[in-house]
Amino acid sequence: MSQSSDLIQSAQRTMRLELEAIEALLNRVNGDFVHACELMLACKGRIVVVGMGKSGHVGNKIAATLASTGTPAFFVHPAEASHGDMGMITRDDVVLALSNSGSTAEIVTLLPLIKRLGITLISMTGNPESPLAKAAEVNLDAQVAQEACPLNLAPTSSTTVSLVLGDALAIALLEARGFTAEDFAFSHPGGALGRRLLLKVENVMHSGARLPLVQRGTSLRDALLEMTRKGLGMTVVVESDGKLAGIFTDGDLRRTLDKGIDVRDASIDSVMTVHGKTARADMLAAEALKIMEDHKINALVVVDDEDQPVGALNMHDLLRAGVM
Repeated sequence: MSQSSDLIQSAQRTMRLELEAIEALLNRVNGDFVHACELMLACKGRIVVVGMGKSGHVGNKIAATLASTGTPAFFVHPAEASHGDMGMITRDDVVLALSNSGSTAEIVTLLPLIKRLGITLISMTGNPESPLAKAAEVNLDAQVAQEACPLNLAPTSSTTVSLVLGDALAIALLEARGFTAEDFAFSHPGGALGRRLLLKVENVMHSGARLPLVQRGTSLRDALLEMTRKGLGMTVVVESDGKLAGIFTDGDLRRTLDKGIDVRDASIDSVMTVHGKTARADMLAAEALKIMEDHKINALVVVDDEDQPVGALNMHDLLRAGVM
């Protein structure tokens, strides 16, 4: 029990120290932060993030967050920059350099070349009097009173503050650019959000020969055969001019049987849902899902501008597509 208590106390102490470091950071979000944002917004190229060691790991994450939220960015390892990768950085770029000490040799080595090329430099350091901070056009103060490490050696509170500051930059830029959820989806086409915001009804609907369809006046028996052949759990019913007349689903069949109607003699006209809810092919699949959820239905007919059926889809199609 003593060891368990010690472990819990250690974890809580670490969290408290890092929380305190973040709270102290709040008061340092000032004109320098605004200036850094303005420089990044004005950047005609990309934000190039550099950092060594733990700062490099944080820098990698910051670059990824910037890139996925509307600010083109990538990470360059400063040691590799001295051996050829400096060629990846152009005069139109802005360099965001991370170093807790502000005197990391691999980064300081790059400063003369950055200055010679006239590249805008933003630093994020724990020492505003360091060589890196003084060389930068603007320095973001990421200093901490102490590391959460009891030896005050392992980067802990300092990396947390740098990470939070990087997130603050990314979100401030996101909001300044008017970056939308749909913009975010284009950066994440393989994710759940991308599927919800990019996938359209036309990408998941059953159309052409796969669309179950019968004419008004068809017998219920023949309509059921069409449903069985197409396997969608429903059939579309159309008027003689091809416009939508109604829809008949598995749910309608259950209600028909509950009423004691003889499926051998009934016409589809007497048991279908007249017209029913519809979707458009260019509608987002997520919108079609909302229609189904709002009206507690499991299928939708997709119609064109003339109200003629061009497809159909059900909940299973949306589930398979990852929209749900």
